[in-house]
Amino acid sequence: MTIVEGTSIRTYLHVFAALLLLLFISVAVAQINLGLMNLAVALLIAAAKAALVIWYFMHVRVSPRLVLVAIGAAVFMLTIAFILTMTDYVTRA
Repeated sequence: MTIVEGTSIRTYLHVFAALLLLLFISVAVAQINLGLMNLAVALLIAAAKAALVIWYFMHVRVSPRLVLVAIGAAVFMLTIAFILTMTDYVTRA
C-alpha cells in the first residue's frame, strides 16, 4: 500500500476507529425511537462517515484547491436536492 506523503498508518488507524465508532453509534441510534428525528440523525451520521472517507481515504486533504471547489459545489447541489425533496414530501397531503 502506498502511503500519501504526510499520512501515517497511525492516521489511517484513527480514521478506521472513528468509522467503527460511528457505525456502532448508528446501530445504537437505530434501536432508539426518536420519531421524525431518526432520519435526521441517521443522515448526519452517514454524512460524517462519508466526510471521513472522502477526506482521508480519497486523499482530498492533500488535493489541489480546485478539487475542494468541485466537492463543495457537489455538496451544495446535493443539499438543494434534499431540501426540495423534503419540502415536496412534507407538503403532500
